[in-house]
Amino acid sequence: MSEGHDGEHVHPESGEELSVYARRAQAIEALLVEKGVCSTGEVEQMMNMVESRSPSDGAKVVAHAWSDPEFKARLLADPRSALTEIGYSLPDTTPHLAVVENTEQVHHMVVCTLCSCYPRALLGRPPDWYKSFAYRSRAVVDPRGVMREFGLELADSVEVQVLDSTADLRYLVLPRRPAGTENLSEAELAKLVSRDCMIGVTDPHVPEGIEKALGIRRAPDMDALLFQSQIVSLHCPLSEQTQGIIQRKTLAQMKPGAMLINTSRGGLVVEVEKIEPPRCVGGTS
Repeated sequence: MSEGHDGEHVHPESGEELSVYARRAQAIEALLVEKGVCSTGEVEQMMNMVESRSPSDGAKVVAHAWSDPEFKARLLADPRSALTEIGYSLPDTTPHLAVVENTEQVHHMVVCTLCSCYPRALLGRPPDWYKSFAYRSRAVVDPRGVMREFGLELADSVEVQVLDSTADLRYLVLPRRPAGTENLSEAELAKLVSRDCMIGVTDPHVPEGIEKALGIRRAPDMDALLFQSQIVSLHCPLSEQTQGIIQRKTLAQMKPGAMLINTSRGGLVVEVEKIEPPRCVGGTS
């Protein structure tokens, strides 16, 4: 029995040549057992636990944090203790786990620039692309470009923080909860959380099937949204793309009597006094 780089367990076939990382791990394991630091059985137990973990375990943790604000606070403050509450006990020998929360202002993305350090004790094995040199190098110099390739386009106003995992410290990203999911159960919420969300290269999204179940219908574009809606509520950050998103021509597309609610920054809407009210079709002004 041997352990590969960053906890990758290796059971070589007869005559199979081990990689340099596997040979190194095998030698370290033998030394630890010889010195009495741990037994072969304890190492085997640890590796079996890691092999049994998958991103679905992390998704359950995220869904519970979304559903229980008090648990979320404990998870952010002391991940190891909070995870024990819901049946995920991390052995003392596992590296420290930090949970970081994505918000409207800050988005986190995790990388291991040296190798492939990853919260295996909760998420299992990392994806191959996470271990690649291309990701490890580009995540630091062009994180927005990397996220864009995963389909995530963040507003310029959102700060991106790239977190570098180490042998002693691993990160789990707590993504933002998608809007319109207030009535979903924890099991349904967990289905929205992917492994990539917990690395931070993308965000959770609500599949079309769930949208239909909630009575949500996506508009093909903003013009159609304004024309069809009785109430329009703005919840987007202020950026170059959203500056002045509501102005004379957009208001003119709204139904007579329609309501606009801006819960975000004032710069999204051109000053009201500079906009003539839209004409009422089929009525008097």
